[in-house]
Amino acid sequence: MHHPEPADPIGTLAAVGGLEIAGIAGLILGGAAARRPVLLDGFIATAGALVAAALAPTVTDYLIAAHRSVEPGHQTVLDFLGLKPLLSLNMRLGEGTGAALGMMLLEAGVRIYREMATFAEAGVSEKEE
Repeated sequence: MHHPEPADPIGTLAAVGGLEIAGIAGLILGGAAARRPVLLDGFIATAGALVAAALAPTVTDYLIAAHRSVEPGHQTVLDFLGLKPLLSLNMRLGEGTGAALGMMLLEAGVRIYREMATFAEAGVSEKEE
């Protein structure tokens, strides 16, 4: 009905998007401008990321997909953005559960990276042959 033009991300957003997608796109642009990672929750958040990436392709460097939703098209958009989701739990909840789980994984990964001792620090000897 609206015939959006893919080469015009703002026009496409105006034709088929909603205020929530516009807000998410703005948040992603702001996060990337501040060089902060942005954790995407599901299909709607990823749709906002698609708009943001169309406006400023380098934002994809700051995007982390928390999970892959079972909603049709979500994997297609993730593939287009070059994102591999942290989780695939067949969720379609819409209240941020995927991001909450993804955040715990990210925090655990950072703590392991920063706090885990090396073999030498832990006094683990190499296996003798």
